[in-house]
Amino acid sequence: MVRLSGFCTLLVLLASTHASAQAIDAYRSPVDVAIGPQAKWLLTANQTSGTLSLVDLSTGRVLDEISVGARPSYVVLCADGHTALVSAADEGLLVKVQIDAGKLKKIADIDVGFDPHGIAVRKDGTRAFVALPSGHAVGVVDLVQNRLIEHSFPGPLPRYLTLSPDDSRLAVGLSGDGTIAVMETVGNSVLYATRIKGLNIGHMKTSADGKQVYFPWLHYGENIPSPSNIRRGWVLGNRLGRVDLTEDALDEVLSLDTEGNAVADAFGLDLSPDESHVVISASGTHELLVLRLTDLKMYTVGSTEHIDQELLDDSARFARIPVGGRPMGLEITPDGESVYVANYLLDAVQEIDLATRTIQRTIPLGSQVETTLARQGEALFYDGDKSFDRWYSCHSCHYDGGSNAEIFDTRNDRTIGTYKTAPVLWNVSQTQPWTWHGWQQDLRSAMQTSFTETMQGKRLEEQEVDALIAYFDQLKPPANPYSRESSAAAAVARGKAIFFSDKSACSSCHAGENMTDGQMHDVGTGHRRDRYDGYNTPSLLGVYSKVRLLHHGRARNLKEVLTEHHAPENVAGEPLTDQETRDLVEYLKTL
Repeated sequence: MVRLSGFCTLLVLLASTHASAQAIDAYRSPVDVAIGPQAKWLLTANQTSGTLSLVDLSTGRVLDEISVGARPSYVVLCADGHTALVSAADEGLLVKVQIDAGKLKKIADIDVGFDPHGIAVRKDGTRAFVALPSGHAVGVVDLVQNRLIEHSFPGPLPRYLTLSPDDSRLAVGLSGDGTIAVMETVGNSVLYATRIKGLNIGHMKTSADGKQVYFPWLHYGENIPSPSNIRRGWVLGNRLGRVDLTEDALDEVLSLDTEGNAVADAFGLDLSPDESHVVISASGTHELLVLRLTDLKMYTVGSTEHIDQELLDDSARFARIPVGGRPMGLEITPDGESVYVANYLLDAVQEIDLATRTIQRTIPLGSQVETTLARQGEALFYDGDKSFDRWYSCHSCHYDGGSNAEIFDTRNDRTIGTYKTAPVLWNVSQTQPWTWHGWQQDLRSAMQTSFTETMQGKRLEEQEVDALIAYFDQLKPPANPYSRESSAAAAVARGKAIFFSDKSACSSCHAGENMTDGQMHDVGTGHRRDRYDGYNTPSLLGVYSKVRLLHHGRARNLKEVLTEHHAPENVAGEPLTDQETRDLVEYLKTL
């Protein structure tokens, strides 16, 4: 059974491809938009409901809505103006949709595997490139035959990408190692990669001359989250990045944060048609950022951790537009006068006038749905206002409830200098105790510690704690792409036998529904500064998706875990053969 991301199982929707906006009593949670020709209509990819909506922009009315599969993450309109592609992440599908006479019609479900996110389409409409984060791959799709034809592997966690205007080059944001890879589209080889030391790289846009790529990202300063470090921008900070698409050159960067009133979780981005402005959504601080590009100074070296004062002093050059909710993907109209943004928590699309910097209208995507306790908790999880000076949210480190690609010193282990990976939060309500050393025995207390010490914010109200727990109660691992694979079935079966054998002894600690015994174990990977003995057995569910493994993050893949840092013979088992190791890895990837 495919899991729908969110809080409602849409039986009425699953019964038919089409469903009116009024018929679906559920959150939509739009994450992206695509504007049609002459800005007569737009599409929204709705993550919680698993639908695509068609909105008439003259009337603000939803004309049609169809199911496209679980957890849509991106939508793009092809150059013909009537064909769209949607990535359905939890089903491993690239969904091809036709727009005609106010109706949506699904043309094809293209199996691309893994969890498709960003999409870039050639101008002739014959090829699409789709980012597959958990597969660390970019899929190349033949849009004539509607099939995946090959993979390329530019690096870890590619989420979003963009093509050059002549379709010869592809820029890929690699959130797994903080780089932007520039690839040839013929042969799919990586020409060069620009290191930005960034997390959570957002939507990407190429300049009209094909020379530069713009994107928002989260800078990590590798410092402990003390109030002074946070305020200085030495822990996490949001940036606008610019990378050369024609040659391997230094990247350019601009800090987006204001001292004392920062920006959290920059995500969506678009350039105005004349490239005079760039608009960025700051989803964690519920706003849009508008920057004038024509005289914008970006830095290769010497940038501060805060936005330039001269920009703050000139509202024509930089503006922050509060929109509420959680603004995500956005697109500027062809005339450059307005921007439309998908607002996840408002279940709506907002139109913002770029001249007056005001919200012109908010277009609901369905009937109003009662705000559940879990939905309130979800809003808290993504809320940068809960941190000191608004610098980051829970999501900043626990990306969509999962982990991230860096190691952090949060002081949650009562030490300084013992950097650790961010634990995944899937099934966290059922995987006590908490923290890597397991010293937190009460989830409510553990959450308060995270907000007051890691985020240096205020204590939560008890109702807020209730809401977060309700959200965590339904936060499950994404659909596992490897569970759909049949080619490795024999290896998986052998690996499962090894996992539960005395030779590997894996199941002596990783057992039960969540693949953890909830106990502390000293497995020889400690740090001399550790205050507590041993480590809390982590759940193995969704372990395939991690790019940093074990508490210290030194292992970059499962093979390294089993042959180096956490080899069975160094824990409680015996040495494995190369074949046994390969089989065990295949099994672990299916969990």
